[in-house]
Amino acid sequence: MLYPLFVADSFWSFGESCKLMGVRRPAAPLGLITVAAMLPRDWTVRLIDCNTAELCDDDLAWADIVFTGGMFPQQADTLRLIELCRARGTPVVVGGPDPTSSPHIYELADFRVLGEAESVIDDFVAAWESGARSGVFTAPKFQADVTKTPVPRFDLLRPEDYLYLGVQYSRGCPFTCEFCDIIELYGRVPRTKTTPQMLAELDALYAMGYRGHLDFVDDNFIGNKKSLRLFLPVLAEWQRAHDYPFELSTEASVNLADDPELLNLMADANFFAVFVGIESPDPATLVAMRKKQNTRRNIAESIHKIYAAGMLVTAGFIVGFDSEKVSMADAMIDFIEEAAIPVCMVGLLFALPNTQLTRRLAREGRLHANHDLALPSASGDQCTAGINFDPARPMRDILTDYKTVLATIYRPDIYASRIDRLMTLLDRSRQRPELPEGDVRTKVRALETVHRVTSAIPEAHGPFWKTFLACAKRDSSSARIAVAMIAAYAHLGPFARRVVEAIDVRLAALDETVPGATAPNHHAAHTPN
Repeated sequence: MLYPLFVADSFWSFGESCKLMGVRRPAAPLGLITVAAMLPRDWTVRLIDCNTAELCDDDLAWADIVFTGGMFPQQADTLRLIELCRARGTPVVVGGPDPTSSPHIYELADFRVLGEAESVIDDFVAAWESGARSGVFTAPKFQADVTKTPVPRFDLLRPEDYLYLGVQYSRGCPFTCEFCDIIELYGRVPRTKTTPQMLAELDALYAMGYRGHLDFVDDNFIGNKKSLRLFLPVLAEWQRAHDYPFELSTEASVNLADDPELLNLMADANFFAVFVGIESPDPATLVAMRKKQNTRRNIAESIHKIYAAGMLVTAGFIVGFDSEKVSMADAMIDFIEEAAIPVCMVGLLFALPNTQLTRRLAREGRLHANHDLALPSASGDQCTAGINFDPARPMRDILTDYKTVLATIYRPDIYASRIDRLMTLLDRSRQRPELPEGDVRTKVRALETVHRVTSAIPEAHGPFWKTFLACAKRDSSSARIAVAMIAAYAHLGPFARRVVEAIDVRLAALDETVPGATAPNHHAAHTPN
């Protein structure tokens, strides 16, 4: 099993931050090790994560068959691996979200397993064992019975390579966001594993000695609240019985803030972080993108409620929607400051294959050719390569707004002030203050981390040390979270600057195309209140 390379530099790579923590990548390949558990027991399986280890000729020579595939930012390397296998005459199977959404791009693979593997993997195995050496196996949509999904082959991983490991509780999301492909891949009726299944996965991780950050990779952890209310108390009890070996994170919709019971249950289970897709502070834009769960509310207050339950929030934002008003940069910056969210993943809108947005843009004749083809040189994560369609707003305005947001929110002093504010809002009284013994993060000393980050980024020296010392005076748990945010900046700060430089190149190219075009400068000195 070959897990393809992600594009070299993206918001999600956290390369410098991983170096600080002594690991190679943030997250492990959960999808492939789940498929590995579905294969016949007499098959010998090896895993190579191309992001953490070298693939050698001997590896391919050993294999009777290769499984690969992944997400859009892995497309270029997946295609490289397919070519490598074909050149050696080794049959290759491809699957995962991107091959499912764009199967035509992967026609050179000997086998394509499209959709959720649980529904068709047995058909593939039967075909292979009967002598078939090519084929396409397409799962019926949204019908995989996840209560029969086996415990992933965690034994195939090298946990020391990763900042955290993952488990999956549910698939699907009840909402209808126009730009999102989750509902196209997994449906709008979230299906959940059983509580005994989840405890078996936790037991497996515990037995192999893993301790530390564990991510529930669900695209919306609270999509099926009824099931979740039954699972969380048992999860909390398992954590207590095992002396809290895992510090948990997940992704959820912002309406989590409306449910005090769920917030308390998650806090009791030792959740410490939640990723929330906010996308835009503009209500009209949220309505247009069909993100109804973010409307009719003060989003900043909702984020503060999650902080009050002891969980920090990282968030996603997108620039480039049709409904954006002239210059939305100030509103987005002001919102990020008001909400006090240090780590913000801000991208340009990218029309993913197989979404409502992509179908609408195609009908309107605005979708670019090869919109679903990832170029090896592109960023692959909506930053420098976003807007793969003809936008309603002038491209120059979109790029200028995007550049302004990134250049402002990742200024060291402004980023540090958000950390400081976050720590005044974050109530960690219900979570375990200390990390479990054996957690990779315990090897990283707070003072050393701040020193290394500020030495590499001198302009961060003053604000980061001031913030760290202020947090350390409050309590040790607060200081630990602050150090994690500072470690994240080791990647986010330089990455944001590289994206700004790339956007400048795009703006210069626009100027050459439109002689006499000049950049508006009314945002240049924006300083959030």
